[in-house]
Amino acid sequence: MNHDTIDTLLQKIDDSATSEGNPRTKAIVNRIVRDLFYTIEDLDITPDEFWTALNFLTETGQRGEFGLIAAGLGFEHFLDLRLDEAEQKAGLEGGTPRTIEGPLYVAGAPESPGHARIDDGNDPGQTLVMRGRVLGDDGKPLANALVEVWHANHLGNYSHFDKSQPAFHLRGSIRTDSQGGYSFRSVIPVGYSVPPGGKTEQLLDRLGRHGHRPAHIHFFVSSPGYRKLTTQINIEGDPYLWDDFAFATREGLVPELKKAEGAEGERYGVAGNFALIDFDFTLSRERDDMPTTEVIRARAVA
Repeated sequence: MNHDTIDTLLQKIDDSATSEGNPRTKAIVNRIVRDLFYTIEDLDITPDEFWTALNFLTETGQRGEFGLIAAGLGFEHFLDLRLDEAEQKAGLEGGTPRTIEGPLYVAGAPESPGHARIDDGNDPGQTLVMRGRVLGDDGKPLANALVEVWHANHLGNYSHFDKSQPAFHLRGSIRTDSQGGYSFRSVIPVGYSVPPGGKTEQLLDRLGRHGHRPAHIHFFVSSPGYRKLTTQINIEGDPYLWDDFAFATREGLVPELKKAEGAEGERYGVAGNFALIDFDFTLSRERDDMPTTEVIRARAVA
């Protein structure tokens, strides 16, 4: 098809507007439609292929898998890289690396001062204690910062979405103490895969890719006057550590998994051997000239 004909049709669609509308929305939608028209033409996409794709998108929405597909196609990681570059250009460097949120956060997890136990004692995983401090970019501790944490159970499932788990199982919110300290007791999570038979798996199969994630723990870390940090740490030794289908593993986010025992565990109510992770979070001070790190998106609320 002649590209001039495509451009004429695009102009006709643009001219069909009967009111000003929203300029930002118009610019984005018109660009997407233009690029899709050219994709259909350049790759000779058939009507059957087009409607198959549209049906796929409809079914993906019905199954609630768009968040997984956005991560699996690299969109979440791409948005992180754009924020990284904006901060670097503005001279903001040295904070804890950000990485993707994923689609499984649930608002409203119980808040605890300093320390929290977030497992219910019934998960068969190895006991884990993770501890550290929240620091400002000047290295000083941030008291009363909020550390929100969530991770999967031994089957790779998240509470709230997995109705067999208690409410807020493996989820918690911790206020740092006067020295910026936080800690929580849980179990070591395992890696998991996208839902079997789901739309994400179907798409990844067509792309010749797997849908596995390494074991990881998610965090939001926030403090007034500082840029909110969305990140996750990975568990070293996982076979998919550097082959995450969601591209979330980053240097600086794979802490050492230590072995601990005895008196060191008493303060956390742990008897015997347990795994220990020491990890400090560093936040960058907020600036009015920077893109916000407070992302507005649909999230579950319990």
